[in-house]
Amino acid sequence: MPLIMGMSMLLGCQMLGELVAMGLTLPIPGPVIGMVILLGALLVRGRVPASLRMTGEGLLRYLTLLFVPAGVGLMVHGALIGRDVLPILVTLVGSTAITLAVTAWVLVRLQARLGRRGRA
Repeated sequence: MPLIMGMSMLLGCQMLGELVAMGLTLPIPGPVIGMVILLGALLVRGRVPASLRMTGEGLLRYLTLLFVPAGVGLMVHGALIGRDVLPILVTLVGSTAITLAVTAWVLVRLQARLGRRGRA
């Protein structure tokens, strides 16, 4: 029964996220919005329910299976990827650099904001 409750919570948040994404025509995937809804609910609640924890741990146990389709795609379309390897590498390196820079910038801003609060 706890697994059903936990899975229901996860799927309910995903459904709400899909509804919000479609209803507001947002360019953000519904499951991402659902994760934000779940995070908000967990923050309000202050703890993770046992049923949700058990379901999450069960799903994480099999997370590596999600990488199988990507690996098969790499093997099947190796020639196609090989033809466009330079743009792919530039995109990967560039997006990683931008992500690191934005993350560092946000961290510095948050630390400065928390530092001002601590002295006030």
